[in-house]
Amino acid sequence: MTALVPLVVLIPLVGSALALAVPGYRKLQQGITLVALGAVLALSGALMWIVDQQGVLIMEVGGWAAPFGIALVVDRVSALMLAVSSVVLLGVFVFSIGQGLADGDEETPVSIYYPTYLVLGAGVFNAFIAGDLFNLYVGFEILLVASYVLITLGGTAQRIRAGVTYVIVSLVSSVLFLATIGLIYGATGTVNMAQLTVRIAELPSEVQLLLNLALLIAFGIKAAVFPLSFWLPDSYPTAPAPVTAVFAGLLTKVGVYAIIRSQTLLFPDSSVDGLLLVVAGLTLVVGILGAVSQLDIKRLLSFTLVSHIGYMIFGIGMANAAGFAATIYYIAHHIIVQTTLFLAVGLLERQGGTTSLQGLGGMLRASPVIAVLFFIPMLNLGGIPPFSGFIGKVGLFTVAAELATPGAYWLIGVGALVSLLTLYALARAWVLAFWRPRKRAEVTADTGAVPQQRAEPGRLPAPAPKPSAEAKVLREREEALFLQLHDAPDAAPTQEQKEIPRLMVAATASMVAVSVALTIFAGPLYAYADRAGEDMAAPQALVELILGDTPGQLGSGSGDTDPAGEVLP
Repeated sequence: MTALVPLVVLIPLVGSALALAVPGYRKLQQGITLVALGAVLALSGALMWIVDQQGVLIMEVGGWAAPFGIALVVDRVSALMLAVSSVVLLGVFVFSIGQGLADGDEETPVSIYYPTYLVLGAGVFNAFIAGDLFNLYVGFEILLVASYVLITLGGTAQRIRAGVTYVIVSLVSSVLFLATIGLIYGATGTVNMAQLTVRIAELPSEVQLLLNLALLIAFGIKAAVFPLSFWLPDSYPTAPAPVTAVFAGLLTKVGVYAIIRSQTLLFPDSSVDGLLLVVAGLTLVVGILGAVSQLDIKRLLSFTLVSHIGYMIFGIGMANAAGFAATIYYIAHHIIVQTTLFLAVGLLERQGGTTSLQGLGGMLRASPVIAVLFFIPMLNLGGIPPFSGFIGKVGLFTVAAELATPGAYWLIGVGALVSLLTLYALARAWVLAFWRPRKRAEVTADTGAVPQQRAEPGRLPAPAPKPSAEAKVLREREEALFLQLHDAPDAAPTQEQKEIPRLMVAATASMVAVSVALTIFAGPLYAYADRAGEDMAAPQALVELILGDTPGQLGSGSGDTDPAGEVLP
């Protein structure tokens, strides 16, 4: 069974090479990408069942046993992340095929899009199964190199500007991560995460704190936690709709996953758990305050993305099995729901020509299907019962209540308030974009004047109908609201309506169905997360499986021991 582990990375890499070898054959590239992602999805589902029934799978690359060789590890957490990520990558890929059929190569140049997309998937999968810090770094770099290309597709000035910001921030994060790996290796003599569990515990507490904080800063940039999240709202919304959706759903969660691994495996007795709870609260509040002040729906969703990272850090900061379980479930929920919302906004942008709420209106009558596809994940993200967002938040709040500390109670209140504000921001966007009449939207988007009717040849123009008192009040309220909101920097003017292929609608509807399935099958999935949380709270079993030895023989940064297991001078 261990031979299955590296296939989740090899399949997309081989698929990328094959797609790159046939740049002029669009359908062939699409077929290769579809087969590769479908194979990884099937393989991920099989790995979930295997590790849940039979235990952790460990692949020693090249036959070199850990800690000297590279270990690829699939446990319950990494198997779930593989499965959820492959679902998102496949769903967004189908969406992008539909967009390509309608727009050609304008948004997604075929010769580079499909190979790069597969490389992105390979980097994500490699990060999830990495058993040592340097291989985790390699996974990050693979996905970041691919994301540099994807975020600038189309070559517009706005995308290049956002891409430059994204590249600089990512490089700073990578340099910090690599420097921290060097510090850890210098202090312990290894980068194998299982062996680090033992060796870091032998270091002085001050050194442990320094290394822990260095890793948290590097991973915090990638996960977009406050105050390291400034780059995200200006970077993600500028990319093409499929790229924005997969970035929002996956990339920050790889950073959160790295934080979970470092806090449970490298620093199981961390002294920064209280700091994580403070960071979680600030991330929740600052992110949602940014969301409620946005006029552009993409930026609004980008700020809610930042805010809901706070829920995940909340669960990690509680540092117990139940908190880890709630975080694992919430990550799976958020990956699916956030991706689905961005896909629905991609459809809305094609239908209305803009993502600015000031220029949208009447979309419920124009396209009721899109209204429903946005409405369901909107309720889910807002935490309305019985959706998975509600289940995940209740899980986190229950664990916090069991801690019964003042900080935990404050975070329960903050989390509940943020959930209400999320629902408020999204519901306001839905009302203005879908429920508001189109004519009133045109008046508001213009100078406030009522559009004049054109006169027929030879006849005087009919006088414009006087708006009722109620219509005046509504328009005044809308104008006052729009004065308080902020549009996207360098917002593009309203474009013409574009055709919406059925394949794009079908892909979005499928993702909505998956988000609903998280609620229908919440019982088995949360039970799976409970078992994963228990594993993460007791990392010694994983350490012994990877190293095949007892922890007592793995001490000393030099790694030198005598036959009796005692450390040599």
